[in-house]
Amino acid sequence: MAVLVFAGVFALLIGGLTSFIFVQNRLQVAKEHRESALQIAEAGLNYYRWFLAHNPEDITNGTGEPGPYTIPYNDPEAGQVGTATLTIDGNEQCGQITSIDISSEGHTLQKPEYARTVLGRYARPSVAEFAYIIDASVWAGADRDIRGRYHANGGIRMDGTNQSTVTSAVSTWQCTGSFGCNPTQTQPGVFGAGTGSELWEFPVPQIDFVGLTSDLVAMKTRAQTNGVYIGPSNDDGYRMVLRNNGTFDLYRVRNTSYAWSIHIDDLSTWQRDYHTITSQTFLANYELPDDCGLVFIEDKVWLEGVVSGKITIVAANVIDANNDPDLILNNNITYSNYDGSDGLTAIGEHSVLIPLVVPSSMELHGVFIAQRGYFGRNLYRCQYAPYDKRTLLSVTGSIVSSERVGTKWSYSYSGCGSTWSGFDTRENAYDRKLATDPPPLTPYVSDEYRFVEWREENN
Repeated sequence: MAVLVFAGVFALLIGGLTSFIFVQNRLQVAKEHRESALQIAEAGLNYYRWFLAHNPEDITNGTGEPGPYTIPYNDPEAGQVGTATLTIDGNEQCGQITSIDISSEGHTLQKPEYARTVLGRYARPSVAEFAYIIDASVWAGADRDIRGRYHANGGIRMDGTNQSTVTSAVSTWQCTGSFGCNPTQTQPGVFGAGTGSELWEFPVPQIDFVGLTSDLVAMKTRAQTNGVYIGPSNDDGYRMVLRNNGTFDLYRVRNTSYAWSIHIDDLSTWQRDYHTITSQTFLANYELPDDCGLVFIEDKVWLEGVVSGKITIVAANVIDANNDPDLILNNNITYSNYDGSDGLTAIGEHSVLIPLVVPSSMELHGVFIAQRGYFGRNLYRCQYAPYDKRTLLSVTGSIVSSERVGTKWSYSYSGCGSTWSGFDTRENAYDRKLATDPPPLTPYVSDEYRFVEWREENN
């Protein structure tokens, strides 16, 4: 009986051990085939990147027929060992393909049940990948909190907090009194008392600002064909209020009042800003086309409201070469949804400005492009209190400016003494969702297509 008992126990142990070995072997085989399937899926993405480099915007794999498309994966010694199945979708806005989504499912021939899927978005990188792009030298003050890539074609004095790369296209530059250097000093491309200095890089290749800025004539033509075009007001301009149902209200601005100010591009004299609306007339409520959220307004524009969908708004005048309108950010600009379905690109042919009368805590979402001027809030002196001083400016998105930016000033003036004007605290963060799926006709920083998004999908 003892022999039988021990023999039974031994048989159970051997059986259990054998079963464990077989299970582990199956797990190892599954792991190997799943890893191979992932590599085959990635090879499928790389194949179509190669194909698009030779056949731009062809989303049919050269067949002229809808997919999916089966691509064999060959080993140089063993022949075909797997297959990648590609599904290609082109994203089109305003009659133009803006990006291509590629889904690649890979599996081995031996174990096709162990499939892996990789998704990639192929596009030109847009300005929305940056928090700032500036075609001049700039000073980021100690109260700045910047989350996103910060680039200037000139020098950078960085006294704020940066949580991404800060890049300058120059190795050295002349820091003058307007940048806090007195007397003028020769400084490295990026310098200052800010944190994150390990992320400072200079010199780096210059971003071609001429090539980056939008072709306004082409945008006007597309708006007339596919979007919404508004001609000159023959008055002071237009006020545009975005509604959360995908429409916007348009007003003709009849009269404005002025405030004395100093501009960042001319520090020598006080100027009159006619940015406060005193009289306006409602014109109409406009609905944006589903396939082209482009609005081209051939005049100065005051913009505010709630964005619904992907919208690009342009304030420009291509009729009169001597008239470069500004875009005025008249109030908060927010989104209906923050899941990536809403987004704004706002372009001013000259400057994108925050006027005197705005909320003390102001919130802006979108890509803001000052094509020939600057993004900022001018210096308003103490006689305009309490509006001369505001508490917080929060920008989620990107700022692109031809000239130096500025939203806070230190100054001394008779009757005011030594004081400051603008926003006490400034926060900037790029919008990752806009970086991979920007609004229509958002400018690109490079003509070279690449994968702007790459991720695995759970099978």
